[in-house]
Amino acid sequence: MKPAGLDKAAFEPVPEGESYQPYVPASVNLLEFSVRSLLTGILFGILFGAANAYLGLRAGLTISTSIPVAVMTVAAFRLLQRAGRDSSILEANLSQTVGSASSSLASGIIFTLPALFLWNLDPTLVRMVLLALSGGLIGVLFMIPLRRFLIAREHGHLPYPEGTACAEVLVASEVGGAKAQRVFQGLGLGALFKLLAGGLKIFPDTIHVNLPLLPRGRLGAEASAALFGVGYILGPRVSLIMVGGGLLSSLVLIPAIAIWGAERPTPLFPETVELISNMPAGALWNRYVRYIGAGAVAAGGLMTLIRSLPTMAESFRIGTRQLRSRLREGAAAVERTDDDLPLSTVGLGVGAIALLMAAVPHLFGTFESFPVRLSASLLIVFFAFFFVTVSSRIVGLVGVTSNPTSGMTIATLLGVSSLFLLLGWTDDIGKAATISVGCVVAIAASIAGDTSQDLKTGFILGATPRRQQIGELIGVLTSATFVCLAVLLLDQAYGFGTQELPAPQATLMKLVIEGVLESSLPWILVAIGAAIAVGAELLGIQSLAFAVGVYLPLTTTFPVFLGGLLRWWLQRSAPDQQEQDERRENGVLLGSGLVGGEGLLGVGIAGVAFLYGAAPAGIGSAWAGHLGQLVAAASFAALIFLFARLCSPGGARA
Repeated sequence: MKPAGLDKAAFEPVPEGESYQPYVPASVNLLEFSVRSLLTGILFGILFGAANAYLGLRAGLTISTSIPVAVMTVAAFRLLQRAGRDSSILEANLSQTVGSASSSLASGIIFTLPALFLWNLDPTLVRMVLLALSGGLIGVLFMIPLRRFLIAREHGHLPYPEGTACAEVLVASEVGGAKAQRVFQGLGLGALFKLLAGGLKIFPDTIHVNLPLLPRGRLGAEASAALFGVGYILGPRVSLIMVGGGLLSSLVLIPAIAIWGAERPTPLFPETVELISNMPAGALWNRYVRYIGAGAVAAGGLMTLIRSLPTMAESFRIGTRQLRSRLREGAAAVERTDDDLPLSTVGLGVGAIALLMAAVPHLFGTFESFPVRLSASLLIVFFAFFFVTVSSRIVGLVGVTSNPTSGMTIATLLGVSSLFLLLGWTDDIGKAATISVGCVVAIAASIAGDTSQDLKTGFILGATPRRQQIGELIGVLTSATFVCLAVLLLDQAYGFGTQELPAPQATLMKLVIEGVLESSLPWILVAIGAAIAVGAELLGIQSLAFAVGVYLPLTTTFPVFLGGLLRWWLQRSAPDQQEQDERRENGVLLGSGLVGGEGLLGVGIAGVAFLYGAAPAGIGSAWAGHLGQLVAAASFAALIFLFARLCSPGGARA
């Protein structure tokens, strides 16, 4: 359903010989770059960046925050209008552009840097911020010369779903009150649920049931509002595939290992002490299934990347051709809506960042040689340019959520660690340098996708690209420290690799690097996982989503599945297409709010734990055993019921 305010030209290719006419014509100069647009964007960016960091460390995935930030921006600006301060749609667009940059930073950071903590090579805050800034700035700068082709000339062919949705949100006349209220309701619900379960500990945050007829068989779910919200956002298909992988781990792989090892008299590698017969289900998952899952995710990510090779090659060819064309064009006069930052800024900016990375002594570990650090910087520039070009085109087709960033990161790590293996750098210095290079490339590829979506929003609305690009750079500069600080606080409070924060993606990257540099992986288990991913691909199942389900505990994927299941039921039971669309949109905004609310309170609890030296003890010790499980299940059911009520068109008043 096309929203009010945007005509069909916003969604269809431009006829040959004509030019696209945006919502705000190029001849009109509205207020766009203002102090309030920057301040609101920076504030929302910090909040959702910290929340996404928490979600990624807990569940191994992040969500695009462009739409909730856009909705909250509109709500904030409407409040300012009531106070007598008018605002423009381009001002609101710039605010969401600044605010959405932090989510991409969070993705790249949590995919990689926690591996350093798992190796006990804890990085300083300054080092983490410098790596984050380097990746974010390089990603934005490399995207600049691609805008005219991928965003403007390919309009109607590359839909850029999140960018188009943000334009819809900012234009549609009904946006504001009810829709913004959904986000704030979700924020409140997510924060309240996290407070009860994780702060006050009034009820347990995990529900589980042992299956008596199946050795070590166990069903379970985290009572997590954020994971439930993620499931609604992902939808029924992806959430079903993910829980299928989790059920394979819990009901097939773990019982099979328990049965096979019941009579084994010696430990099975990589375990060297405990017998399989003495290990509970959690220990079997940690020592064996985790490696199977890692092999599945690595294979799924690489297969996703291989499927994208034709697109990657075409994107890279187009990107380099467009760059040469821009160089030949020079600084010709352009309209406001086609005004980019100059290519000299791109070249000088990337060059300065590369030299800075080479000049900082311990940015890549403890390498003392400047030529070695310069070589690492050049590797970053090479991989970043390639994957930024790839990422910016792929998200135009499938959106940010389906961008194979993990596959790109794995490919980078395999290339860098293989080179370091040939050079003999296989110790902790080599590991730290490899993951640092991977961090910068992962952030660059991730933020290129986000920048592409924001520039698409601006293209539809008639924003000035130069100002949006500056906004993206400001978003990177202002949010990097806070996202990294949130990661440090979470490590201090819970530790990475724990039940609260398993950091699954970073653990996977750690295993990839160790597998190349140390040859210490249990390759049989990894090969079993790879075979599972290949089998899923052959059966027509989305292999990466299934592999992530195998890798994550069932307690993580089951609430994701419940969120997807509720979305399927609500849309199926809608009386007409209009209400079906409204239930979907309302649920996505509510789900984004749940993620933000739980994530922000999780970071807040981590801050309290950091100040007092321990996580809050809570007051819920009386709710133990089966009674606590019943209270947790009832509380989670109440959350689902309220969520379903709020998804209805009149639910904001519920």
